[in-house]
Parts: sequence; C-alpha cells; structure tokens
Amino acid sequence: MPKRLLAVMAMAVAYGAAAPIAQNDLDVFMKNVVAKRDDNWKKFQQYVLDEREQIEVRGPGKVPIWGDRRDYTWYLRDGFFVRSPVKSNGVAVSEDDRRTYEDEFLDREKALEERRTGKSGSVSIGGGIRVEHPRGPGSAPETGAAMDAQSLIRQSREPQFISSAYFLRFKFEEGKYAFVGRETVDGRELLKVEYYPSSLFSHEQDSRAKRRAQGDKNSEGNYDATLEQMMNKVSLVTLWIEPSAHQIVKYVFDNVNVDFLPAAWLVRLTDLRATMNMTQPFPDVWLPKDVEVYFSAMLALGEIDARYSLDYQNYKLATATARIK
Repeated sequence: MPKRLLAVMAMAVAYGAAAPIAQNDLDVFMKNVVAKRDDNWKKFQQYVLDEREQIEVRGPGKVPIWGDRRDYTWYLRDGFFVRSPVKSNGVAVSEDDRRTYEDEFLDREKALEERRTGKSGSVSIGGGIRVEHPRGPGSAPETGAAMDAQSLIRQSREPQFISSAYFLRFKFEEGKYAFVGRETVDGRELLKVEYYPSSLFSHEQDSRAKRRAQGDKNSEGNYDATLEQMMNKVSLVTLWIEPSAHQIVKYVFDNVNVDFLPAAWLVRLTDLRATMNMTQPFPDVWLPKDVEVYFSAMLALGEIDARYSLDYQNYKLATATARIK
C-alpha cells in the first residue's frame, strides 16, 4: 500500500510539473517576451565581439560544391556598431579594403538612422581619451578599432548582429501559443512553447491590406501574399524561454510541408529549418550566440543541401586607455 501511495504521489507531482499554463496566462507571458526581446543590446554602452559567417553547399552524396567563410569584428565608431572585416577564407583583409568596408557600412547605418528618426546620424567627436578594442585572435587592426570615449551607443535601430539573430520577426499573436513543458538547458530550467503563426510572414499581406484601404483595385490576387499565407499555415516555431527574464534563449523554425511552393515538379524542397541560440556574456545580458539556416532540395541529379551559419564570440567590454592626441 505505501508503495502504491508513493507511486500515486509521484504521478501527481509529475503531472503538476508538466501541467499546462492557462491560455490566457500564456498569452500575457508571451506578450511580455516579445516586448522585451530587444532590450539587451543597449544595457552595456561599450562592448565588442567577433563574428564568423559561413556558407556551405553540398551536392549528391554530400560532396562539397561551394563554400565561403568570413571573419569580422564589431566595435563602436561614432556611436554606431560597425562591422569590420578581418579575414576572407583564411586570408587577412587588407587595410585599405577594411577601411573602405567600414566607411560604407557606417554611412549606411547613419542613413538608416536618419530615415528612422529624422535626425542626422553624424556625431561630433571630441575629448582626449580613447577606447581601444581588446586585441586578440581575429580582432581588427588597432588603427581602425579605436573608439572615442564619448562614442557610446547612439543608434536607436538594432545593430545587424541583433537583427540577424531575430530574422524571424515574431509578432505577438494571441491564442497562437501552446505550452509544451519544461526543459533544462545548460543548467537552466526553461519553458518550452510552440508557436503556430498566422502572420509571421505578412509583408505582402500587410501591403495588400494597405492598398485595399486606399482603394487600389489591383490589391487583390497578389500571388506573394497568397504564398505568405501558405507559409504561415505550415510553419512551426519552438521557443525555449527563461521565465524570470522573459528571454528567448533558443528557437527552432520548421516548415513542416512545403510541397505547395512553385516549380515543385523541378525542385522539391525536402527540409527547411532555422535555429538561433542566445548566450549570457555579461550578467543579466542576453546576446546572440549563433544562427544556422539549413535547407535541402531534391533535383533530378539528386539531393543538394545548403547550410548558412553565423557565430558570435568573444564578447568583451571595451577597455579605456589614455592617449594624447
């Protein structure tokens, strides 16, 4: 009898641990998760990181067809995060090419900021204290990595290494979430939530609705909008969330069935998925760790697959050093 009682109690505890969250509470929780998604990158005003971008294409039999690998360093310049090229397929980028890339990147970021805020992205630089990029393997040359002490984060638009991690722009959609359970990942107990989107892909649908509201007679029958609706119907996003911080720690995107895509008679997409992981390089600050997108397709010659990845490493706080100018 005691053994049966213990068994019943164990089952009750297990059920309680996995008991589903009420849908209303889950919607409130996910609304907070989506709202707080972009808070982290501004918590520290001066930090740097390294990035590796890699793509690999394989043919039938997993034979490599083509690949490319590039290394970058991110640092603050004039108040904007700037992506600085370091190596291309293992070969160091020349000083002139690096400076040209940085200047063009910064000009684009300032132009985007100006369009977003209506204010000029230019920043007045002054003072005699400069902040140096921590030198290390893969770091940008010191001459281009120096940052003014007044060069705190000024951009309001998220930097590219943040937007790349959240390339799936989740929107809060009431009633589209399901609590799956709890999982321990890297020593943290996370909530596992499945998201069944209806407007994850909605750019063309939103544009069509706007044109319809403006009386555009050609707003109907938009093929791209119909394709987006189909993509939403077959997509599944699984989220792992740190509950106390309302932080997405990981997500996996799956297109369950994509046979509706055009030219299926010529190319049949057999797999499409994307994964993103976050890391905590500083206390209570979550930033991207890696992103991977994978797809495979069946052609007449056999199956091909492609893998695209971004790895973010070596997050460091910038160190201030005195320098006479």
